[in-house]
Parts: sequence; structure tokens; C-alpha cells
Amino acid sequence: MKIFLSVIIIIAAFILFLVLRTAAVTKKARKLTKSDLNFTDEEINSYAERLSEMIKCKTVSLKDSYDDAQFAKLRDVMARLFPLIDEKAEKMTFSDDCWVYKISGKNSDRNIMIMSHHDVVAADGEWKFDAFSAHIEDGKMYGRGTVDTKTPLFAEFSAVEELLSEGFVPECNLYIASSHNEELGGDGIPKANEYFKKNGIKFDVILDEGGAIIEPPIGGMKCDKCAMIAVHEKGRYYFNLKATAANAHASLTSAASNTPVERMSMFINEVTSGNIFIRRLNSQVIAMFEHLAPYCGFMMKLMFSNLWLFGPIIKSVMPKLNAQAGGLIGTTCTFNEIKGSSSEKLCTAKAFLRPVDKDDFKQDIKKFKEIAAKYDITVEEPDGNEYHAPADISKPQFEYTKECIAKVFPQYPASPFILPAGTDARTLTDVCPCVLRFAPIRLSKEQLASVHAENENIDLDSVASAVAFYKEFVKNYKV
Repeated sequence: MKIFLSVIIIIAAFILFLVLRTAAVTKKARKLTKSDLNFTDEEINSYAERLSEMIKCKTVSLKDSYDDAQFAKLRDVMARLFPLIDEKAEKMTFSDDCWVYKISGKNSDRNIMIMSHHDVVAADGEWKFDAFSAHIEDGKMYGRGTVDTKTPLFAEFSAVEELLSEGFVPECNLYIASSHNEELGGDGIPKANEYFKKNGIKFDVILDEGGAIIEPPIGGMKCDKCAMIAVHEKGRYYFNLKATAANAHASLTSAASNTPVERMSMFINEVTSGNIFIRRLNSQVIAMFEHLAPYCGFMMKLMFSNLWLFGPIIKSVMPKLNAQAGGLIGTTCTFNEIKGSSSEKLCTAKAFLRPVDKDDFKQDIKKFKEIAAKYDITVEEPDGNEYHAPADISKPQFEYTKECIAKVFPQYPASPFILPAGTDARTLTDVCPCVLRFAPIRLSKEQLASVHAENENIDLDSVASAVAFYKEFVKNYKV
């Protein structure tokens, strides 16, 4: 009986310990409050009218070609809409039309940068309204680029223009950058980065698009949206694979499955169906769960506040939720361009691997190549592969960004996350230890889904609040 009571007491004490840890996490978290932003109809309509001029410029990125006509039209619009920036800033252009503006600050040895891109993808599909008409209906503006990313760009310029009109001088050098070929993974920002490195220009913080104010990434949260700050992008590695009849291993000579196509099929099957890559909750994912924990229901809050105990369970569940969630805990691999037939003596394919952690990826690649060797698959790594370091979220600039969110959007919690897509900012991690990707635009699930799709649109009042955020971020940044 004493043993039984002792076990009960130990279990009860352990549960109490978990609950107390959960309560402590909740107590430290920022309390969500109602926003006091209040814009007049005149202010909202004024922003909308000005933004519409940018949306009407058809700055579509086209692979292997560049037509400057619409980009030149946008440059004229920007100079007219933002005359103080045009007058006071030093402007540099990289590649065909990548803009970098510099506004000198009180401390010329320190720099920050806000950035976006002004190119858009083609407006394919069936739209309710002309994709470049900037049509307004029911408090929303429809048009290609309203989300990705002329609204953030407009808000950045509007914020700085308004501050300059008040006689504002930034504490340090302020850069505003915008690429003309981000959608193509183009050379605009990379060329600007070459300039930064050549001239020894480093940045305290860089704020680009990527995250936004979106519906909660976890079900059952006690808020209708979350401000998600992307602090890392997965790497991009391509491998060319080849199997030939000539390179069949002796151990496979007598096997029934020995054609190049069959060996390639077995290789792909083993890689995709097996758990060959390292899986872990890395620091960015742990930080996301810890930031979101206080705003979840009790059970999720309990688990996320005690990842030392529940981490293995969460890690095993994430891949089962969806592919995107599973991709946060390790390298993913997809195969495409598979060519060959059972009668041919050659089979080729391409593998696209996206690592989260650089050190883990070294082991992942070793395992990948071992399996390829098992089926006599040759692996070639072409040029252009890339991995960029995550933001250092221990830096005060990350906390500062969260503070700005709390002031402008106090009704939403802020959290880091890993971005599955790509941004220009990834190429700047060697000139800035804290590259953050957050556009302060509020998006519904449908608006988020409209990116690169039909009927892309933004709420007009979201434009105004985005301007307010950038004003807060730029005005109060201290070196």
C-alpha cells in the first residue's frame, strides 16, 4: 500500500511540476489587447488611391527576357508618390532595375534595411476583375501584387516619406531595397549584396517579406491571427541522377530487377518511403512552439511548454499532419524529370533536397549517396545549390521587431517560423546576422491562397496599418 501511495504521490508531483511550468510560460507571455489603431476613411482611401497607381504597373517577371517599359512606368510613379525620398536618398540600381535607396543617419557606422520586391508573376487564370485595374470592392483592392509584394513596398516608402516630412533623421543609415526579379530568383539583390560586401557594409537587421499576419498555424489557438516572422529558409540542393546498364554492380547482375529504370525506381522508393534523413525539433521550431504556447488550449499549451518531455511525440506527429509541417523537422526530398524506359539502357532523374540544418544535411547527403551506390546510381551536384544561415533570434533586433508588432498589433501574438518558400533576403545572411522576413499585412486564408493565383487582394485598412508598423520600426530603432 505504501508503495502504491508513493507512486501516486510521485505521479501527482510530476503532473503538478508540468502544470506549474506551463503556468510560468503563460504568465511571462504578452497579454493580447485590443488595437487602438484608428484610421479615417480619408486616410484609408488616400493610401488606396496611391497604392493603386503601383498595382496598375504591369511589372511581370519573365524568364530570359526583360522589358523595361512597365518597370520605367513604376519608377516614374514612385518618384511622384514619394518626392522626399527621391530628393533626399542616395539611389543605386543593380542589374536591370533593383533599387537600393540610402538615407544617411546620425550614426554612419550602423545600418538597417527594409526591403521588398516590385516584380510580380503573370496574372493567369480567371479573375473577377482585371488583374492590373486595382479594382476596389467591399473594402478590398484586387490586383496582382496587392499581397506579393507591392503593398508592403508601398507601406515602406509611405512610412519613410511621412517621417521625412516631419523632419525625421534616422539614428543610423536606413536602406530601402526592392528587386525587379525576385520571382525568378534573379540577380538583383545578389548584385546589391556583392556591393555591400565589397564596401564592407553590414546591417544590424534586415526586414523583408515572407511572414505576415495570418490565421493561426495551430488549431485551437485563442486568437484569430498570428504575426509570423520567418527567421530561416530551407536550403536548396539539386542532384542529377543517372543509372546505366554499363554501371550495374556485379551483385545485381543476376538479379531480376537490374535494368536502369528498375534500379532508379528502387532507389527512389527507398529514399522516399524510408526514414533516411535526420529528424529533430531544431531551435527555430522549438522557438515557434514556445512563442505560441501561451495562446493555445490547455493540452497544447502543456505540451509546447514542456518540449523536453513531449518533443519526441510532437516530432513523430508533425509529418502526419501535412507535408509542410513535416518539412520543418528535417531534410525533404522530391524527385522529378524522371526519364527512361524498360528497354533503354539509361535512366535519369533529378532530386531536389531542402535541408533545415546544415550539419544534419552533411549526414543526410552521406546516407543519400550510400543508397545511390547500393543501386549503382551516379550522383552529380550541379552549380547553384545554396544554404543560408538562420537569423540569430538572440539578437536584440528580433526582440525589437516583436516589440513593434506588440505596439501596432497588440491583438496578435508574434512567433518565429521557418519559411518553406524563398525570398531575396536569404542571400543577405552574410552581411546581416538577423535577417527577418515579416510583411505587416493582415491576410485571411483566402487572401494568402491568392498569392500567385487568381483574385489576389488586400484589405484597405491593412494597408494603413502596414504603414503604421514601418513608421514604428524605422522611427524608434536605436543603435
